[in-house]
Amino acid sequence: MLIKKPQFKISAVSPKQYPNNNLPEIVLAGKSNVGKSSFINTMINRKSLARTSSQPGKTRQINFYDMDSKFYFVDLPGYGFSKMSKVEQEKVNKFIEEYLFSRNQINLIILLIDIRHDLGLNDKIMFDYIKSTNTPFIIIANKADKIAITKVDSYIEKIKQQLDISNQNNIVFPFSSERKIYAEPIWQEIEKYI
Repeated sequence: MLIKKPQFKISAVSPKQYPNNNLPEIVLAGKSNVGKSSFINTMINRKSLARTSSQPGKTRQINFYDMDSKFYFVDLPGYGFSKMSKVEQEKVNKFIEEYLFSRNQINLIILLIDIRHDLGLNDKIMFDYIKSTNTPFIIIANKADKIAITKVDSYIEKIKQQLDISNQNNIVFPFSSERKIYAEPIWQEIEKYI
């Protein structure tokens, strides 16, 4: 898919701030620094529409990115960032939960994980949480450029086993902001939901 005029729309922490034009929303969830912003930038072939940072926990609000008025990429704050105070973490968790369970425009949730590492407890909790919303989802195994290309398929199978989804096809996709070879199959999947 070619996106010609993507634009940042708004950062929100409550329903009254969400965009009100009923466009489909493709939601990105994942732990801090897993590469959600880089994913957006790579998919739309831009360097810095979504701000990236080497510092975890940079995104503290729900960021809406308008994709040619066709749909929104919605970037949720990352989880598992230890420097955030407990009070702040609870506040963030509350508005994420409110968004995920009350927003009718959510058509797909994308969970980003790091392909190189076993899934952490927070990843598994988020996966179970996403399943509980009854919203369609896919998993992006990011940073695939950090492992040998010949090992990517076996790493994908390992992720499926860890999440007990071995029997499902087209649900876990490798991805790399460095190697753009992985973008097309993901676009094909996203297009089913917009």
